[in-house]
Formats: sequence, structure tokens, C-alpha cells
Amino acid sequence: MPETYVHKFDTPVFKGEISIPLGLYIDGKFVDGGNGTFIDVINPSNGKLITKIAEGTPKDLDAAVAAAQKAFDTTWGLHTNGFQRARLLNKLADLMEQNADQLAAIEALDNGKTFNWARTTDVDHSIRCIRYYAGWSDKVQGKTIETSEAKLVYTRHEPIGVVGQIIPWNFPLQMMVWKIGPALATGCSVVLKPSEFTPLSALYMSALIDQAGFPPGSFNLVNGYGGTVGQAMAEHKGIEKIAFTGSTLVGRKIMEAAAKSNLKKVTLELGGKSPSIVFDDADIDEAVKWAAFGIYYNHGQCCCAGSRIYVHEKIYDEFMKRFTAHTKNLKVGDPFDPDVFQGPQVSQQQYDRIMGYIKSGVEDGATIAVGGERAGEEGFFIQPTIFTNVKPSMKIVQEEIFGPVCVVLKFKDEDDIVAQANDTIYGLAASVYSQNVTRALSTAHKIRAGTVWVNAANMLYPQVPFGGYKQSGIGRELGEYALDNYTAVKAVQVNLHISL
Repeated sequence: MPETYVHKFDTPVFKGEISIPLGLYIDGKFVDGGNGTFIDVINPSNGKLITKIAEGTPKDLDAAVAAAQKAFDTTWGLHTNGFQRARLLNKLADLMEQNADQLAAIEALDNGKTFNWARTTDVDHSIRCIRYYAGWSDKVQGKTIETSEAKLVYTRHEPIGVVGQIIPWNFPLQMMVWKIGPALATGCSVVLKPSEFTPLSALYMSALIDQAGFPPGSFNLVNGYGGTVGQAMAEHKGIEKIAFTGSTLVGRKIMEAAAKSNLKKVTLELGGKSPSIVFDDADIDEAVKWAAFGIYYNHGQCCCAGSRIYVHEKIYDEFMKRFTAHTKNLKVGDPFDPDVFQGPQVSQQQYDRIMGYIKSGVEDGATIAVGGERAGEEGFFIQPTIFTNVKPSMKIVQEEIFGPVCVVLKFKDEDDIVAQANDTIYGLAASVYSQNVTRALSTAHKIRAGTVWVNAANMLYPQVPFGGYKQSGIGRELGEYALDNYTAVKAVQVNLHISL
């Protein structure tokens, strides 16, 4: 029987005691890992151990897939109608609302994002997302197709079966609901692997899913490392579809494994190097605030972070003056401090990666206008950083850093800036700042990205699709579009009176 971790919070923004199960969740029960081994969960604010979770194995994954298939064949899938699936999802949303502060505290603890951002953004968005897909549960439908009066032809959108889902560490709760929402709404059975860096909110959610009354096996969770459980999931022939959010490098490996096994359906939400374009007619104060939010939100650990900021030469100096001042005023520190904007990076590994990019920028001749150093004496904190005097060929311009680091470049020509914005292997998102709606929309339409914000950044809604062009991924999450990822279309043709 797996242990339960109890954490006592005594902070300015949350006080209370939270119990989190530490095992795997398979077939409606929390169980130990097959090898009896554990994974350390580290507090990024101080680098110290929070607790240990059970480590899953490929054999544990086999058990989870078997439980998911049994549920799909007997108590879930087409055996539970859309109205009942909606009731269960809404019950889960109710439980999330009742435990909203607890979920936010867990996110702040093992991810390092601030409690206030977690509570007002991550948790609230996640609840809305579950309710959104609850609303879709009884509206997944096909159509009647006219062929001739002698035939009746119609389509059914049926749940695809057992699906595997691998979520990242930057938005643990949100990425979980983005995945399970449409999957459970359509009637698929789920096997989820959370990140080994930030598993606690997914484990807590598993207890809420159990409490909501979902049939055993309809949702399963297997902790583990990407190289073992994640690889086994991508290769598993009992999984009909896999959804992954993470790096482009790992996305390629998952796609390859899916192709070599059973050619399972794949959706990938991968990396980005999003441009923010500030035209000379932009509201500079608003552009500064949104551009800063675009890169520094979630400590820069955001796949759609606006890490390349292009500013028209006519306003470049004034923009930089205000942007630099704004960045210097961002408070970095304890995630449970109500005045803090940016907490720590998620891990030592991520901290080292970001500092490596900062070193690379300096060695390549770029100028640090702000930041560039660690913040504080312990934990994985990095100062918000601005690079200027950069060249397009530099690593800090071309590669995804996934941290609070941006480059600011000057531009003059309107056509050339579109070419610069599109000069990347990625195409996840972009922002355009202009008071001229024609210019803003014309530019937005020319940018090769799945999402373009005009005079804003990082605004996401459950009903609006999200995904990338090029090497930023395959398929779309959120909105009605996400339902297509979890259904198979069947055409039924009925012969009314055609004789041979």
C-alpha cells in the first residue's frame, strides 16, 4: 500500500494541511510501483527534498493499459453515455473548486510558480476547461450524408479507445486537464504520465477523480521517467493514441516509436521561439507590459513565450528605456510571497540549461541590458534577463531557452520583419503590437504560427484551439478541435432498396 505525503503550509497566502497519495493510480486504486523504487520530488525554491513518489515501470504501464481497456470494453467508452460523462466531469470540476487553494499550493510547492498566479490562472483555467469539455460530452456527433433515396448513410464519431498522455512540468495541472478533458468527454480511457519533476498535482487530481466516481480504469496514472515509462507508452501496442507536450526533440522520438509500433495516432504540442513585433504606432506602455508578461510569465517556462522582441527603430530607444525599467522592477523570490511575480526555475537541470544559454549569449558578443545572474542564495532562481546587440544567427535568437531570457532587436522594414519573425523552425505563437488594426491583422495573417495575439500575449481559453506550425507540433488542443484527436469516424451505409 503506497504512502501518503502530508504537507503543512503556513504561508502569507495559504495555511493548511494537504494529503497527497504517492503511488500509481491503476484500475481505481493507488498501488505501489512494481520495482519498489522511488523518485525524489525536489522543492525548486530551496533545492531540498519534498517527498518521494513511487516509480512506475513498463510492467506497471501494461497493468494500467489492461485496466483502461477493460473499462473501455465494459463500463466506459460507449457504455457510459454523454450525459453521464458530463455529470462526472462536472463533479470533478466541483471538487476542484472546493480544493482550488490546495491545488494552487501544490503547484507553487513543486513547480515554483507563484501561488497567486497558480490560483487565479492555472487552477481557474483548469476548472473552466473541465466544465467546457463536460459540455461537449453529449454533443460529439456525426452527420447524415445524402447519396441516394435508396440508401441511408451516416457517420459516428466514436471514442478511439485507450489513449496515452504525457504531460510536462511547466503547467502540470493545466496540461493535465487539457489532455484528460477531451479524452474523457469523448469516452476514451486514459493512461497519464506526469513529469517526474512535478507529479504532485496530478496525484492529488487522481484522488479527486476517484472521489468524483469515474469507473475504475477509465483514468489511470503511472509515474516514471521519460526514458522508461514514456518510451514504453509511445511503443505500447495497446494504446491507440498518444498525446505529448514537451520538447521537439522528445516529440520526434515519440512520433518514431508510435510509427514503429502500431502506428498509433499522435498529437504533439512542442517548442517555440515566439516573436513579439512592436510597431512604431504601438501604445508603448502597454506594449512594454504585455511583452514583459509574454516572456517572464511562468518564469519564461512557457512554450509560447515571446522570447524574440522586435521593436521598430523609431521607438526602440524609448521602448528599451521603459522595458528595462519594468523588468528591473519584477520581484523574484518565494512563490508564497504575495508580492512576487517570478519564482524559481523548476529544477537544477533547467537552471543550468538557462545559465548555459546566458553564457553563450555573452560569448557570442551580445550585451546583457538587465539580469543575467542567479537571484538569491538557494534554490533555482534566475534574474529576468534582456539581451541586446544580438545577431539572428546566435543561439539565444534561434533556440528555445525556456527561461526568463529575451532578445530585443531593432527593425525598420515592415515586410522584412515578417520574414525575420518567420525565420525559425518553430511556429507556435506570436504577438503584434500596433494601434493600426489593418497593419496588425495583415501582419498576424502573414506570420506562420498557430496563435497570434494582437496587443496581448499568453491569453488562453478552453474554447480557443492551441497548437503550432512547423516543428512546434501536430494537431490542436483546446476547443472543439481537440475532440477530433480522440475520436474515430465510422461511416455506416444502409441499403434501403437496392437489389442486385
